[in-house]
Amino acid sequence: MEGFDPRTSFGHEVSMRYDAEDTRGDEERTVAFLAGLADGRDALEFAVGTGRIALPLARSGVRVDGVELSPDMVARMREKPGGDLVEVTMGDMSRVTTGRVYGLVYLVYNTIGNLLTQDDQVRCFENAARHLDEGGVFVVECRVPTAPARPRHQYVDAEHVGVDQVGLDVCRYDPVTQILDENHVRISTEGITFGPIRLRLAHPPEFDLMARIAGLRLRERWGDWNREPYTATSWRHISVYEHTT
Repeated sequence: MEGFDPRTSFGHEVSMRYDAEDTRGDEERTVAFLAGLADGRDALEFAVGTGRIALPLARSGVRVDGVELSPDMVARMREKPGGDLVEVTMGDMSRVTTGRVYGLVYLVYNTIGNLLTQDDQVRCFENAARHLDEGGVFVVECRVPTAPARPRHQYVDAEHVGVDQVGLDVCRYDPVTQILDENHVRISTEGITFGPIRLRLAHPPEFDLMARIAGLRLRERWGDWNREPYTATSWRHISVYEHTT
């Protein structure tokens, strides 16, 4: 994406509007799923962000730590009720360590795609494995990519159509690097805003190979936080990995 620096993806401006734009409505089901897997043990969220999941999970009785690269996102979390409940280690989720182990490490909402090379995504799995105690699990939630099948690997989707506002998803995909350049364009009576982001897309079998490299294996995969079966028509996957031994 011409002129775009991925390091700016989650700066101050994005942090201020993130919760309003990216709250999907399945937070309660997500927290219930994760709390069940934690089963009373501590949890670690990679890319904890504004605490969309970490804070309600902590309120459910799970001790939650976080790893986060953006100080602006963490500052937004600290402003929320209970925002000081989550201890955050600042840094790259594929490399930084908290020095502790957990019964649950999780990475939700397509966030693994923010690591823009296969090597970094593999390192993320290895880092998760380092943080897991015996019997612990690593949970990854991610969309199933559709961009590789789009004609000419570029497209515009209408995300929202209203009387005085429209939202467009403008994308271009590079099949060589598996990088998707995406810009969320909002056109309204108040003007035009842009929300660029860059992601590396991968299908579930590639993640399974990453897990094997990291000494993990797939334990279960679901199409929804309600444990709906993962099928050929699923738009996302929730994959649960455990140590191979």
